[in-house]
Amino acid sequence: MNMRPFAVVALAAVVAMAGSGAARAQDRASLERRLGSVETLIERSSAARQIDSSRDPQALERRNQARALHRQAGEAFAAGDLARANTLLNDATRELLAAARAAAPEQVTAEKRRKDFDNRYESVKTLLGAQQRIAKEKGAGKDAAEASRQIEALMAEASAQAQGGDIDRARGTIDRAYLLAKASISTMRRGDTLVRSLNFASKREEYDYELDRNDTHRMLVNVLLEERRAGNPALDRSVQTFLDAAAKLREAAEEQAKKGGYEAAIKTLEDSTRELVRAIRGAGVYIPG
Repeated sequence: MNMRPFAVVALAAVVAMAGSGAARAQDRASLERRLGSVETLIERSSAARQIDSSRDPQALERRNQARALHRQAGEAFAAGDLARANTLLNDATRELLAAARAAAPEQVTAEKRRKDFDNRYESVKTLLGAQQRIAKEKGAGKDAAEASRQIEALMAEASAQAQGGDIDRARGTIDRAYLLAKASISTMRRGDTLVRSLNFASKREEYDYELDRNDTHRMLVNVLLEERRAGNPALDRSVQTFLDAAAKLREAAEEQAKKGGYEAAIKTLEDSTRELVRAIRGAGVYIPG
């Protein structure tokens, strides 16, 4: 999946929280979990797999820079410099997302950027059709209808931006529509007989599906909430609480999977994704889930 463009999560004010020793300990624990979350983003996320597949020199170099920044963040954390560790984690995330953009194949020419936008637009049309069909089959009601409305609105916005010659903005907008459609479909296909139509060959395959779903929702947090969080420290702290919970659950799921406990890992991943949905909804943005 192309990554053009995914904004970096704005993470101000968490470490700067003043207060009691208990509050500082909570900040330290939160930052420690975030170290693990950013490591996962750099090494094992969909973006990381895209960079590996592309073998693009610029993408690989920027991913190496992200690794170096993450390592420095770990050293700052160990030294007790939590503010510096937090800043370095922000920088590492920016470098990883820049690497993912460099790995995306749409950057060569204006003509190719337009072609890639058109292809993604058609993919979203297909996903929207599937989303509406599944919603009808399930009688999914107002949540699915609201998701459809948002996807259609984003498609119209992206089309207007492309017609105005702003392909880069159009690509970002249509990618948001793509992620929302994907999230809506994956939500509706879980929890009842429709999920059986996925016909997972094994629990490992279902676990991989849930990993991808979790990645999708983490990207949605980046895409949908960056500006809201940057201008609202209280909201930023609230969202970060959900992100920390999601990261802790994902780490637990990965540990369960390493031991072969895929069924338990799937359930834990679902819980992790649910925390990400709560983060988005808590910021006042509707998302199915």
